[in-house]
Amino acid sequence: MACGSFALAAQHRAAIGVFMLLALYQLIRPPRAEVPAPAGSDIERARALVERSRRTYANLVYRADKSLLFSAAGDAFLMYGRHGRSWIAMGDPIGSETGVRELAWRFLDLSDRSDGWCVFFEVRPQRRALYAELGLLLTQLGEEARVELAKFTLDTPAHRDLRHARAHLLRGGWRFEILPSQAVPPMLPALAAISQAWLEGKTTHEKGFSNASFEDRYLSRFPIALVRREDEIVAFANLWLGAGHEELSVDLMRHRPDAPSGTMDFLFAELMQWGRAQGFAWFNFGMAPLSGLGQAKARMWNRVGSFVYRHAEHFYNFEGLRRYKAKFDPVWTPLYLASPGGLVLAPIIVDVTALIAGGLGGVVSRHARQPPGSVT
Repeated sequence: MACGSFALAAQHRAAIGVFMLLALYQLIRPPRAEVPAPAGSDIERARALVERSRRTYANLVYRADKSLLFSAAGDAFLMYGRHGRSWIAMGDPIGSETGVRELAWRFLDLSDRSDGWCVFFEVRPQRRALYAELGLLLTQLGEEARVELAKFTLDTPAHRDLRHARAHLLRGGWRFEILPSQAVPPMLPALAAISQAWLEGKTTHEKGFSNASFEDRYLSRFPIALVRREDEIVAFANLWLGAGHEELSVDLMRHRPDAPSGTMDFLFAELMQWGRAQGFAWFNFGMAPLSGLGQAKARMWNRVGSFVYRHAEHFYNFEGLRRYKAKFDPVWTPLYLASPGGLVLAPIIVDVTALIAGGLGGVVSRHARQPPGSVT
């Protein structure tokens, strides 16, 4: 046992050493050209495809922090950013099957012509064959949690804590409410104050790319779920509504540090019941990073990459995040990084985490510069 612990500690020290060398390499190498921000006309061009998408992550296009690539027929689009040598697409391309395949190959060609690494972040196993054709390997990042709403009910022994939280909030006069998108703008100052208090309480900063941040124009596009008592709001989350009522999800979730115990349990339980009544099939809780990696048959560089990914987001309680989502009885599906393998995997993961964090400073510190449009 002692020998095993010693070996594990040695592996961790080696991984930390690799991460530090890679971070240094990122800092001293010449900067790469930035990708252009999307024009408003491009975002509007993507809107029809977003509205037809059964997967809610398509709504990330409205963040306007990723470049867009459209298929020749205009029936599919791909969102991407760059950091270092990595060209990083956000999720699978969105649109028709023909357009998705065209864009995947075009994106590979673009990155190759720039001597870059082609990367697809948070992709699903259904596209495994396509990424294999591109010569990319899949590295599991975690698991996506989706709750089947037709089966969700609070009236089970397993959901006793959720029932108690709901009863506690209702007795206190708190209520759940859906604010339609047209009613959001007048509420933005109150929501901004909650968001800023949440950031300060977590001692963290806004992120980007695959993560939400508070931005007025972005939030005004969506309905927002609230927990409130009369005019006092203590929590909110903006809603993504998938086409065909396939999927309901939340993006930006914030609550006041002094919110009553069980506030977020109340918000999610009420939202799932609302979604079921509206005819939605699934509630998407998003990814639990690193979840399920114990079952993955990872090579050494996959393990080092996962270690780097974990320590790049050291201020998150990944195990606690998975445990929280698990109490809603979700169906877990693996999400992957599709990228070149071997020695370049770890620097690619450094690039991905730096892109999300707003730069390498955000990878190693909770206090990084906030992206444009965030609350200050």
